[in-house]
Amino acid sequence: MAILELKNVTKGFGEGTDRMEVLQDISLSVEEGEFVAIVGFSGSGKSTLINLIAGLEFPDEGEVLIKGTPVEGPGPERAVCFQSYSLMPWMSVAQNVQLAVDAVFTKEDKASRKARAERYIEMVGLDHAADRRPSELSGGMRQRVAVARSLAMDPEVLLLDEPLSALDALTRANLQDEITEIWAKDQKTVILITNDVDEAILLADRIIPLNPGPNATLGPSFKVDLPRPRERTAMNHDEGFKTLRRDVTAYLMDVGIAKKRAQVEPPLPDVTPITLGRPKAYAEAAETTGIAEHRYLEYSQVDKVYPTPKGPLTVVDDFDIKIAKGEFVSVIGHSGCGKSTVLTMTAGLNDVSRGGIILDNKEVSSAGPDRAVVFQAPSLFPWLTAKQNVAVGVDRVYPKATQEEREQVVEYYLHKVGLGDAIDKRASDLSNGMKQRVGIARAFALSPKLLLLDEPFGMLDSLTRWELQEVLMEVWQRTQVTAMCVTHDVDEAILLADRIIMMTNGPNARIGKVLKIDIPRPRTRKALLEHPDYYMYREQVLDFLEDYETGAHGKQKAPAPDKKVEEVA
Repeated sequence: MAILELKNVTKGFGEGTDRMEVLQDISLSVEEGEFVAIVGFSGSGKSTLINLIAGLEFPDEGEVLIKGTPVEGPGPERAVCFQSYSLMPWMSVAQNVQLAVDAVFTKEDKASRKARAERYIEMVGLDHAADRRPSELSGGMRQRVAVARSLAMDPEVLLLDEPLSALDALTRANLQDEITEIWAKDQKTVILITNDVDEAILLADRIIPLNPGPNATLGPSFKVDLPRPRERTAMNHDEGFKTLRRDVTAYLMDVGIAKKRAQVEPPLPDVTPITLGRPKAYAEAAETTGIAEHRYLEYSQVDKVYPTPKGPLTVVDDFDIKIAKGEFVSVIGHSGCGKSTVLTMTAGLNDVSRGGIILDNKEVSSAGPDRAVVFQAPSLFPWLTAKQNVAVGVDRVYPKATQEEREQVVEYYLHKVGLGDAIDKRASDLSNGMKQRVGIARAFALSPKLLLLDEPFGMLDSLTRWELQEVLMEVWQRTQVTAMCVTHDVDEAILLADRIIMMTNGPNARIGKVLKIDIPRPRTRKALLEHPDYYMYREQVLDFLEDYETGAHGKQKAPAPDKKVEEVA
């Protein structure tokens, strides 16, 4: 029996020329106890869809039905857990959950309501933090409170609007497991909005793509016919998982590419940026020995130590590696392992405590135009337009180009990152995802010696991330700029890199393993999923991360021998 139905639902916002059509002719039927994942691009209307089901918005045409009855507003049979936590900051964990319970179960006595709240707080593993306020909790713990609050309302339909997208990979994985266990016990009907294909496959019975808007429509349903419980690492060997992952990814990439091809990109002018000359002796040595090209970026026993009331704290310990000119390396590890510290030291934004970093035979001692950095949080001038933000750097590194040529460089890269329609919008009027696109365009446009990327796609939905990863690879293929990307995304690391540097947990984080990726370039995500070695690489990185999940020294076991893995003492 269908507990939820959407019949020919259309929804838009605004009037006249400002009218934006978001959803078009959406029809959906969800069975009682079914777990459905809606996967779509940023801005495709996923949250609007959830708001319609929740009764927070109403369709312009069509109808939304719960058990055959039209939805006329919010109701206790539907609970929503949003990406933002929306907790009362002055209330404790217990009080935040109790607030929802008291509002729904008005006929229960006080003791029963208290027991109900405590049950769900314990279910998400927060009974030890019941008396703490949201400001005293990590992002992952706050989201657990939001999940507990939604579950404590005992709804018939649980609506999850990207509840895990802002969390680090480890916390996200743990909460995915908890949601699966809770669903298996209570068999709630669940609608999950997500941008993560792997998350959808791990959790759902059925995956339905939401095609890009405006006038977004639902794509074909993909049935997830995999036995439960589903274990991440084991799925690397499951042909059903691989096939489903490939098919869903291919569909989403195809509809995304079709939309992108409809946009016209301006040409890139033939102009040369400032080049910082190298010492003559060094250049001559490079020509005769070739050594310089293989140690273009060199880390020599680099440490980073911070003073603390309890004494010196070593965050990065003996980071030692050589990176060739034109090489693309990814640095991966759990949150807090020192990845970003290595990157900021390389950028000259953070002093090295011991050892040294050499770029093109010059020691890094401060920031400079030869290194472009893209951080996870956008860093733009809010009063300038997207075009002006990129032009600030371009005007400096292309001094011999004409004004028209410099503008062409700016517009080319803004179109490349999908901002052709937002060139003249002020940064303050852009979403976080759009701001990050501006930052990426600015870095590309500078044509630096070294491109440093600190989780540059971390704030974007995974489908937009795929698109920008392909843009990054396309530009990198053309420029062959030496690049370092800090990430916690295993697939991103494999897709982008020639080598993956895997770091142990901090403090005293160091290089644990270096994995060479022997997959031909140019690479695409679709081709990557079909490469015979892809899942072997993926398993090696996942195994490393699992080994170091609980501490800096990892699990005490001998690694399996593999000629493609370099052990670092």
